Amino acid sequence: MPERPIFDGINLVVRDMDAAVAFYRRLGIEVPDGMQEWDPHHRNADAGSGTDFDFDSVAFAHQWDAGWPGGPGAVIGFRVESRDEVDRLFTDLTGAGYRGQQPPYDAFWGARYAIVEDPDGNAVGIMSPSDPERRSMVDPPS
Repeated sequence: MPERPIFDGINLVVRDMDAAVAFYRRLGIEVPDGMQEWDPHHRNADAGSGTDFDFDSVAFAHQWDAGWPGGPGAVIGFRVESRDEVDRLFTDLTGAGYRGQQPPYDAFWGARYAIVEDPDGNAVGIMSPSDPERRSMVDPPS
C-alpha cells in the first residue's frame, strides 16, 4: 500500500507582500524579516503548529510553479516520504484526469516537487524531503 501524504503547509501567493505581512502580524502570527533582497518575494511565518506557512509573491510563484495561473491564491502542501512517491502520485492523479499544474521536478530547495489541482482548481503541492546535496541557488524575481 502506498504511503499516506502528510499535510505540511500552505504557500499563500500574495499581490502585496508588505500588506499581507502587516495583516498576519496584526493577527498575531510571527513573520520575521528575512534577507532584504528576498523580503518582497518570500517570507516564512511561524504559525506555532510545526506546519509551514509561507508567503510568496506572484512573480516568485511562477519560479517554482510553471503552471501558476497568475494572481493571488494558495498552494496546499503535502509531504511524502520519497522522491519516487512524488512522481507516482503525480502520474496517478493526472492519469485519473486531474490537471497537473507543475510536473515533478528537482526544486532549487532540494526537494522533488509537483503540483496538481483538486476538482475545484485548488493547487495541491506534493513534496519529498529536501536533500541538501540537491539544493541550488536562484535569484529573487526581478
